[in-house]
Amino acid sequence: MARYDLTEFEWRTIQPLLPNKPRGAPRVDDRRVLNGIFWVLRSGSPWADVPERYGPPTTIYNRFNRGRKAGIWDRLWTPSSPLMTARCR
Repeated sequence: MARYDLTEFEWRTIQPLLPNKPRGAPRVDDRRVLNGIFWVLRSGSPWADVPERYGPPTTIYNRFNRGRKAGIWDRLWTPSSPLMTARCR
């Protein structure tokens, strides 16, 4: 596990909150993409500098923006979300 990667507990908490609607092309591994998103957010690096292990930067950037528009990030970071509740214990 790399520095900014989700722990198993964090992943199990976040996974049910993610949309599960398959679109045209098969989805890239959600956990890998989320680790890439969190890498950018935590490191402050540009999207283009995402390490290859997380997948293509455009995929990670597009998934972040789609999540923002769909309100996924708001649901994850509200004080009552399962992730935040568990982290405060």
